[in-house]
Amino acid sequence: MAVSEVQVEAAVEGFAERAPLATVVLGLIRRQPLGAAGALIVIIMILMAAFAEFVAPYDPIANNFEDMLLAPGAKYWLGTDEFGRDILSRLIYGARTALFVGFVAAFVGATSGLVLGVASAYFGGRFDLLFQRVMDVFMAFPLIILALAVVSILGTGIQNVIIAITIPFIPNCARVVRSNALAIREIPYIDAARACGFSHARIILRHMVPNVMAPYLIMITAFVGQAILLEASLSYLGLGVQEPTPAWGLMLSGGAEEYAESAPWIAVFPGIGISLAVFGFNLFGDALRDVLDPKLRSR
Repeated sequence: MAVSEVQVEAAVEGFAERAPLATVVLGLIRRQPLGAAGALIVIIMILMAAFAEFVAPYDPIANNFEDMLLAPGAKYWLGTDEFGRDILSRLIYGARTALFVGFVAAFVGATSGLVLGVASAYFGGRFDLLFQRVMDVFMAFPLIILALAVVSILGTGIQNVIIAITIPFIPNCARVVRSNALAIREIPYIDAARACGFSHARIILRHMVPNVMAPYLIMITAFVGQAILLEASLSYLGLGVQEPTPAWGLMLSGGAEEYAESAPWIAVFPGIGISLAVFGFNLFGDALRDVLDPKLRSR
């Protein structure tokens, strides 16, 4: 029986009325409560970073030696550090630094790994063998060790920190994407594309890359949390972002150790910020994996 356009439009309008945006959001929250909590943490961080000028109560780099080492109170909600700087303001501006480094390093590292992993699976043979051995060399080192080696060669600064964090992400994403691309390479439509005379670049970018986007997106969310933690670690060791730029790792170094007993809030609140950021992105990434993975979604 044929269905008229009027019936189709009426069905679509009826579905929209029965399933408004609020209902869809509530359904996702019920199915993925932890993922919704992680998304909420991520959204709050992004809003704080985007509107730091309006949210932060004080200048994050202004010294006020009359208010040094003040405990949390009505004037300074999270207290001040050894230079009289407001901890809350530095946390808010530090979220901007953490998210910028995290998103840029995660996107560049995952995208580079995506292209290299698909190309390795597509060409196979000696190219794949050589490429995988190079990736094995990089993966033999822990992330923090490889990042330390790169930043020690390039020097400090936010640009070098991003490069140092991006490089360890490439082999991790390339290995995961390659395992998915190997199965896609054997599908008949890839052979059909070759028979039609399509170039290797077109087959890789138009026919293989779109089919491995699910693991790619999951890896990005996981990499952002790892990048935030790596940036804080490098800044804590004095090899990352330098003063006076507000950064959570910098807030944990220097005075935080010296005043650990007399002013513990200097280290406690930045540590909580780092933990919440990594926790939020991990929860959101796990929920995204459950939604995008067909095997997990069917359960």
